[in-house]
Amino acid sequence: MKRAYNFNAGPAALPTAVLEYAQAELVDYHGMGMSILEISHRSKEYEYVHNHAKHLLCQLLSIPDDYEVLFLQGGASMQFAMIPLNFLLPGTTANYILTGYWSEKALAEATRLGSTFVGGSSADSNYSYIPELDQLKLYPSHAYVHLTSNNTIYGTQWHQFPDTKGVPLIADMSSDILSRPIDVSQFALIYAGAQKNLGPAGVTVVILRKDLLKNVPEQVPTMLRYSTHIAANSLYNTPPTFAIYLLDKVLEWVGEQGGVAAIAQQNQLKAEMLYEVIDHSDGFYRGHAHPQSRSCMNVTFTLPTKELETEFLAAAREQGFVGLNGHRAVGGCRVSIYNAVPVAACEALREFMLQFKAAH
Repeated sequence: MKRAYNFNAGPAALPTAVLEYAQAELVDYHGMGMSILEISHRSKEYEYVHNHAKHLLCQLLSIPDDYEVLFLQGGASMQFAMIPLNFLLPGTTANYILTGYWSEKALAEATRLGSTFVGGSSADSNYSYIPELDQLKLYPSHAYVHLTSNNTIYGTQWHQFPDTKGVPLIADMSSDILSRPIDVSQFALIYAGAQKNLGPAGVTVVILRKDLLKNVPEQVPTMLRYSTHIAANSLYNTPPTFAIYLLDKVLEWVGEQGGVAAIAQQNQLKAEMLYEVIDHSDGFYRGHAHPQSRSCMNVTFTLPTKELETEFLAAAREQGFVGLNGHRAVGGCRVSIYNAVPVAACEALREFMLQFKAAH
């Protein structure tokens, strides 16, 4: 079987080794005569998988002891509501920094629930850059500051995070968690849908500092309270067991690659080879993101005409390149090069881009 060059934005590529491992034990998990899909989430076998995944994530990201790790459902979109429900208290204001579609969605949900403030935005240029840190409006009275660390649609990424001077910093890291080393202690809460770098769709990882839970309003529904899931070790209701099982395997795979620092080097290599083609194409390929704000996860670009873009995408599909269509908000092309996308796939795409330019 020939594997496609998978550049899908999400759900995205998974490591081939992880897929093969899961395939090998799918029908009979550890001699139980049952699949991991069939066993109880209260069983000791599943409990090991669940806790092992938490342990590995803490190791790989050096998560401090005063943080909790949760495996929840509902995607990042559920977190858009859970965060203000738990932490946007009456009489307070939440600060949202806008760098794209998903930060807009997070702001819209918070605005339904309380007072919000926009502390920075790059909407003026169709989100082609990350605002300068010294231009952000940050105030000590705010309940929290929210940002989206990587913007899949626009191909921009925060390369340095703001110092919020004690105000809780919350980050949606759905599309770049585990792609580079981060200082978890800089954040009060990190959340990430798994379907880009962590595993399959269906599970959302939340990393939160315990002291955030001091003043959660009593009227927050049980299922939408972080404390509910902390007390039950993310087992208050039936979790997405297979997604967590695959998350555990992906975390093992990251460790086998040398950890997050080694993964980051590979990601930087993949991004640089594609940006080099764009930068030396004499305007044939035109990057959307400002160079200082470029993402190492999503490379976005356009071609001189819509007709050429259509031809490029059709020719790419014929060569086995999947998922290169840009989002409708930007158009053009998008190459998502998450952790599981091999360097060889990016090398093949680079050659295709060079050949297509030469022919046109």
